Amino acid sequence: MSTFGGLNTAYLGLTAAQQGINVAGQNIANAGTDGYTRQRIEQSAVSAPARTGLVATGVQAGQGVSVDGIARLGNSFLDAGVRSTAAQAGYAGYRSTELQSIEGTLQEPGSAGISTALHTFWSSWQGVSNNPGAPAPAGLLLQAGAALANTVSTGYRALDAQWTRVRGEAQSTVATLNDAAAQVANFNATIRSVTASGGSANELIDARNKVAETISSLAGGSVRDNADGTVDVFVGGNAIVSGSSHRNLALTGQATMGAAGSPVQLEWADRPGVAVPLDGGKLAGAVSLLAPAAAGGAGGAIAEAAASYNAFATKLMTDVNAVHRTGHSTTGATNLDFFATSPGTPAALSLSVVPTSAAGIATGAPGSGALDGSIADSLSQIGVGPGSPDSMWSGIVTGIGTASRSAQQHQQLADAASTAAVGQRSSGSSVSLDEENISLLTNQHAYQAAARAMTAVDETLDVLINHTGLVGR
Repeated sequence: MSTFGGLNTAYLGLTAAQQGINVAGQNIANAGTDGYTRQRIEQSAVSAPARTGLVATGVQAGQGVSVDGIARLGNSFLDAGVRSTAAQAGYAGYRSTELQSIEGTLQEPGSAGISTALHTFWSSWQGVSNNPGAPAPAGLLLQAGAALANTVSTGYRALDAQWTRVRGEAQSTVATLNDAAAQVANFNATIRSVTASGGSANELIDARNKVAETISSLAGGSVRDNADGTVDVFVGGNAIVSGSSHRNLALTGQATMGAAGSPVQLEWADRPGVAVPLDGGKLAGAVSLLAPAAAGGAGGAIAEAAASYNAFATKLMTDVNAVHRTGHSTTGATNLDFFATSPGTPAALSLSVVPTSAAGIATGAPGSGALDGSIADSLSQIGVGPGSPDSMWSGIVTGIGTASRSAQQHQQLADAASTAAVGQRSSGSSVSLDEENISLLTNQHAYQAAARAMTAVDETLDVLINHTGLVGR
């Protein structure tokens, strides 16, 4: 190796160490940046030039070091695990939150719940049976009946409002999903251009992966890496992002819980009418909650709860009216209804009290006299009988509570899995300050060694050129 070749070798070592210092400093500066993946320079030895001629054997020194690039220390398999668990956590978390909201509308146990209203209603019938025709007990009964009907109506309205809110949030989620797909497509175009020109696109890849994780948490799906540095993102088995292009999704179906029309579903904007099957994400949770009620309780949780309110209101009206019609009021009127609903309107929403005074309340058996309270007494016992509205309501509350608890447990498991996946990825890709400090010190010493070698060669050349072979001394 010539002396001038030695200068070049030292210079290459100097620049390699300088880049190593820069990369270590960048890692340290981004230690707290969310989604940042640590980087390392890739180096390789520059071999000695080929020797030709008669003397072409023997050991020959190399020509230094070459910086081949800056590697991003990520793992595609761990990234896929993070996206998969994020999809499940998004689905389970949204369902758990909304099922807890459904449970909250029941207000059970509590003074504002239907159970308390039922107890007051049956007790009021006992008061009427003790004083048939008296205005005070009759007034308390009418007030208790109206309060019970209002409590049922309030619970149903809360579910209707929740359905509308979830529908609106799902619509916003679709818009966010489309924006995220457009961002990934733009990142793909930029990364492909930078990679083709020989630049480093590591920070762009980090940003793109962050957006891809957002897509997974919203709609599940999968990501496929391409040879040119781009990725394809799939939702429901079809590409929402392919290279630098993307497709939009649309949410269609009924706008309100009781409206006619097709169920709420996710479709491709360019293929209307074809539902997109989702395997996870917040959007999948929302669509599952918005599904209509179905036989066997396999429908959407909100619509199923609303159907339970309607079934309870119908049961209450049917059981009370069946007994109430067998009696007569103090004025002798018979075949009287106590509760009524409006045709074409949900029973829970239209349940109302028919009598407006004591004259419309059946209290005694026909022919038993105005002071007979046997029918009122029978009505007061409906709540304790087999198959009563009380037991039906208890079953509804228990079913919703069980579903809510199950969703909470699913959420806890999904969150734990997501946290574990993120932790596993972070163990390999996140920045360790201790490791970066060691890298920084190593490259600093390498820089100093290369500088010392350059100085030594420079001094050698100075002696050879300026202090050797001076004529005339």
